[in-house]
Amino acid sequence: MVESLSATRREALPGLLPHWSPVEGRDAIRRDFRFRDFSEAFGFMARVALLAEAQDHHPEWFNVWNRVEITLTTHDAKGLSERDLRLAAAIDALLQP
Repeated sequence: MVESLSATRREALPGLLPHWSPVEGRDAIRRDFRFRDFSEAFGFMARVALLAEAQDHHPEWFNVWNRVEITLTTHDAKGLSERDLRLAAAIDALLQP
């Protein structure tokens, strides 16, 4: 069973994942991404899909043309868990030069 994120880790979230925001009404985090065009957005989604599959932790996401919205939560924990933080950090790392 996956455990829910501790209060201490929740308090540290803004420093750990500054580009991710809490989702109103849910125990989840979200980040919005914008790219030059659909191909770049879809390529990013493909890279995220490979990360997600390797971590066996799959995001909720939405794509329209150059925009990708990703929401992370752990259904088994009924909210945020360390799995979400690891995947969010790995997604952020994809965008580093």
